[in-house]
Amino acid sequence: RPLIDRLKAAVHYTVGRLCQKIGEDHRREFSRQVIAAIAETTFRQCDVFAKDLEAFARHAKRSTVNTEDVKLAARRSTALSIYIQNKSEELTQEQRDLKKKGTGKRKSRDTEEDSRE
Repeated sequence: RPLIDRLKAAVHYTVGRLCQKIGEDHRREFSRQVIAAIAETTFRQCDVFAKDLEAFARHAKRSTVNTEDVKLAARRSTALSIYIQNKSEELTQEQRDLKKKGTGKRKSRDTEEDSRE
């Protein structure tokens, strides 16, 4: 229970900061009750997402949640689904780029060793 309380407090704090920033940008104020309601809704939605992700991974006979599980969980929201798909593609491309850089370094080391012989 203490962990859940700490998580709820962190969500509440973050929602409060976001509301403050949005309020400053749009010259609006958010009441404490509104911030608390948004924080509670956010926490509950995250709990639902977490349970869904675990169920999707378990259904696929995996113990680890992966990007496909996240995409499935996001399918209820078109905008969220598109955002997650784009982020997934970006991460995949970054991983490919890192592998290419790593392979390039190995080749140059191999070339150095060959030239020494």
